[in-house]
Amino acid sequence: MEIKQTDLLIIGAGPCGLFTVFEAGLLKLKCHLVDYLPLPGGQLTEIYPKKPIYDIPGYPSVIAGQLVENLMEQIKPFSPEFTLGERAESLEKVDNDFILTTHLGTKIKAKAVCIAGGLGCFEPRKPPLPEIGNFEDKGVDYIVKDPEKYRGKKLVIAGGGDSAIDWTYFLADICEELTLIHRRTEFRAALEMVEKVVHLAEQKKIKLITESEVTKLEGRHSLESLTVHTPEGDQTISANYFLPLFGLSPKLGPIADWGLNLDKNAITVDTLDYSTNIEGIFAIGDINTYPGKLKLILCGFHEATLMVQSVFKIVNNGKKPSFKYTTVTGIQNI
Repeated sequence: MEIKQTDLLIIGAGPCGLFTVFEAGLLKLKCHLVDYLPLPGGQLTEIYPKKPIYDIPGYPSVIAGQLVENLMEQIKPFSPEFTLGERAESLEKVDNDFILTTHLGTKIKAKAVCIAGGLGCFEPRKPPLPEIGNFEDKGVDYIVKDPEKYRGKKLVIAGGGDSAIDWTYFLADICEELTLIHRRTEFRAALEMVEKVVHLAEQKKIKLITESEVTKLEGRHSLESLTVHTPEGDQTISANYFLPLFGLSPKLGPIADWGLNLDKNAITVDTLDYSTNIEGIFAIGDINTYPGKLKLILCGFHEATLMVQSVFKIVNNGKKPSFKYTTVTGIQNI
């Protein structure tokens, strides 16, 4: 079987993996991306393509799918290769190269490896409701792929993190009725967005119920109502859709067997260049961990920028890269 060759093998074609191609391309490094998902973009494409993102520099707000399109346009001059719909299965070191084999047998050789797999293999955390499986795809969703699905409907969102708060704010004008339920009074989301959602509740545009949780789902052929346990007692809420947003349960999958130092489900790295304990292997984005780690896309972009400086030295036998400002040279002259 033919072995494909590249300078930098990137495992994960999410936003951090895509931006790595750009930063590597500025140093004339060739990249090949591998992702188990069928399309580039990672979680932005698969889980919340219509979700607005607020922490990308230069964009007060950008829809996740549009950000992926912009990143793809940005890396087009560097002609990266993609192997999509295939899981990174095994990785071996042969002389000074790494050879990755996917679960379908595709082999890729590279001088260096960047693991940018986001949360790895992931699945939504589901609330412990015994009947919830009966309503999946019949009123219960764990991700939002198309906000228009909820237009004119009665929606209940449960959760207290960024996703729950962001979607509550975004869907408030789309739904006929929207209720946000959180088991605490404090939220784990960006303060500005929390304040916006609280303001919506004060204006009676949404209903906010704290110190409460959903305890039962009911309906004949699809979801019709929920029982919510509150400090004042149980109450029934009419609903067409229930959206529990409790985050994702990450699993590293085969990467966990590659001999990397792990802390729970994350790869520990050196913040000098986000290298792992195995020389030539780096990890950026949500899949890595270090003191002070923040799981933000913009932080992953920063990590990619520093990482490729070390990758350049590996590919070029220790030679240091010549840093150039794109504001001066332009991409075509790099």
